Amino acid sequence: MNENKIKHLEFIQNVITRMAQNSFLLKGWSVTIIVGIFAFANTKEMDAKYLLIAYIPVVCFWFLDGFFLHQERLFRKLYDDVRCKEEANIDYSMNTSPYINDVSSWVGVCFSTTLLFFYIPLIIVILIAILVLPNL
Repeated sequence: MNENKIKHLEFIQNVITRMAQNSFLLKGWSVTIIVGIFAFANTKEMDAKYLLIAYIPVVCFWFLDGFFLHQERLFRKLYDDVRCKEEANIDYSMNTSPYINDVSSWVGVCFSTTLLFFYIPLIIVILIAILVLPNL
């Protein structure tokens, strides 16, 4: 394998790593913000409507996480394509648009199993807090 092809694959891998890292950070921030909202809630005088604010970061981070996962999947397709090509056929592009039909849509990725198993429990926890905490 030529040094240029290896370098191109490294560039693609670096983008994939960044997308995965962004996804990980978003999950951490979403949990942190929700815990922060719960921590600052005054349970004795709290109105359940106050906890509805917690849904805003969850939904925003969920769709942003879906965007990063979608981009990661596109770059994985690019990586796989470059890996299989002969050196003479590689144009050293980072364009992922030729693979857009090979990957689920951005909204489809948002409702993938990996994201649903993280964000649906957060939504359920907020709902339980809205229903239970004001009754304490």
